[in-house]
Amino acid sequence: MSLIQALNWRYATKKMNGKAVPQDKVDAIIEAARLAPTSSGLQPYKVIVITNPELKQQLLPHTFNQQQIVDASHVLVFAAWDNYTEERINEVFDRNNSERGLPADTAADYKNMLLSTYPPRPAEVNFQHTARQAYIGFGVAIAEAALQQVDATPMEGFDNAKYDEILGLTEKGLKSVTVLPLGYRDEAGDWLVNLKKVRQATSDFVIEFK
Repeated sequence: MSLIQALNWRYATKKMNGKAVPQDKVDAIIEAARLAPTSSGLQPYKVIVITNPELKQQLLPHTFNQQQIVDASHVLVFAAWDNYTEERINEVFDRNNSERGLPADTAADYKNMLLSTYPPRPAEVNFQHTARQAYIGFGVAIAEAALQQVDATPMEGFDNAKYDEILGLTEKGLKSVTVLPLGYRDEAGDWLVNLKKVRQATSDFVIEFK
């Protein structure tokens, strides 16, 4: 199946049947998110994987009671850094140089440019940037789920502060951004499953300058 075929197959699943997603498929979806591009390669977000039924039930009322949270096999929460710090930026460059067997001062000019630009900015400005990076991984994970023939429901409709509290994200320097329940569609119970996928026509969607 090509990516285009997979994207035509997928939809925002409204009701899942509770069937478990094989771990190798979940691993592939998470790996796709891990390999997604990010600005300056900083990868400023984490993926929290939830399978615990009691925890899913605890999150349900803070997700506007969207049942996919409890019916899903796995719930992925994308959580972005709450801020850019010197420590975090240095850690990324140190890891890159170590993994590549390069001198410690490799790309020092570029790193110093980031250090002089990012940490001095307001934390909220930096969080909005890290959240946008998390969205890249979120989108790649959705695409990989479709390729794996795993249903997913992209969600922004949840109480971020409550998620952060319940999952202990604040003390980790993280803020929840998006949620992605993974599972399999309930063919009989999902009102959206057989409806036509509707998007803008390509002629309306694309603006060309020639």
